[in-house]
Amino acid sequence: MHERDVIIVGGGLAGLTAALDLTQNGIGVLVIEKTPFPRHKVCGEYVSREVIPYLKHLGVEVETGVAIDHLLLSTQQGDSFKFQLPLGGIGISRYALDDLLYQRCLQEGVTICFDTVTDIFYEKDRFEVHTLKGETYGSSIVLAAYGKRSNLDKSLKRPFINQKSPWLAVKAHYQHPDFPINQVALHNFEGGYCGLSKTETGAVNMCYLASYQNFSQYRNIEDFNQNVLSRNPFLDSFLKDAQPLWKSPLSIAQVSFAKKEAVADHILYCGDTAGLIHPLCGNGMAIAIHSAKIASEGIVQFYKSKSYSRHSLEEEYRKRWKQEFGQRMRLGRTLQHILLRETLSRYLIKGLSNFPAITRKVIQKTHGKPISL
Repeated sequence: MHERDVIIVGGGLAGLTAALDLTQNGIGVLVIEKTPFPRHKVCGEYVSREVIPYLKHLGVEVETGVAIDHLLLSTQQGDSFKFQLPLGGIGISRYALDDLLYQRCLQEGVTICFDTVTDIFYEKDRFEVHTLKGETYGSSIVLAAYGKRSNLDKSLKRPFINQKSPWLAVKAHYQHPDFPINQVALHNFEGGYCGLSKTETGAVNMCYLASYQNFSQYRNIEDFNQNVLSRNPFLDSFLKDAQPLWKSPLSIAQVSFAKKEAVADHILYCGDTAGLIHPLCGNGMAIAIHSAKIASEGIVQFYKSKSYSRHSLEEEYRKRWKQEFGQRMRLGRTLQHILLRETLSRYLIKGLSNFPAITRKVIQKTHGKPISL
């Protein structure tokens, strides 16, 4: 059996960030990721500046992305509101950002294997991790960072996995002649909402969340875009002038916003694996990275302080997760409830345009402060 101090299941933003942090603190790490890099993933591709100082501290430079400092909101009927973001963010594709983290991990000597974890067992203060290729790995700590949902959730018997979710996520890249380089847009349509923002290549990332009930009435993604998204004047204008850069969009079904655990069966859950914030808040990437920092700090203390027990690690991680992200998750659910209802969303847009101070406060509540180091 192969032994490591920490096994990280999943090599996305949270997993690779934690691997970097732990390795730089002298902790032996193995990352198990099912898909080789680089690759595209369904994601909004906007990272809040709150995590940029931390990434720089780890040696990851993301300023090659697009500086974004304005938000545009619109209702289904095209009522709109534009606002300067208090903190702003960087537009960078998951293809580029994941690969930046991956290459940095290789530079630091992180061991990464491409395999699929099938089971995780905990007994006598140790973990056993089994993979599809028949490998067995042992460690004292397992950090789960494998994304929104996985077959592994079934073997771990996580409660949310048996709850049907009504959401489907779709993503594609487009070339567009006039899309503002410094803007992230959020446009509502019947049964969902769509985010638009530029990435480091100049391509516009379009990622939307739609109710499966609404989507299932149409033959395919193109048909849905033409008949539903295009009812929003902003999306109609975008799609008329946009040229797709991919042969076909990416999609994920059963996107769940159900409550998840930050810790269960002694496994520390990180990023989307611990809880998925509604995309309209625009900071899921930042939360994944920030959660990796919190988990890494606890794990380092666990290994370097004999008085810091596993129980202390787990309780502190639960507490810090709730402190940092609990309010954002709740506010995200509330905003989604409002924005998906046409009349309420029109009142919201009108209210935000008339009271910019309230708008600033709402945006600040859905984003964290810059991480201090």
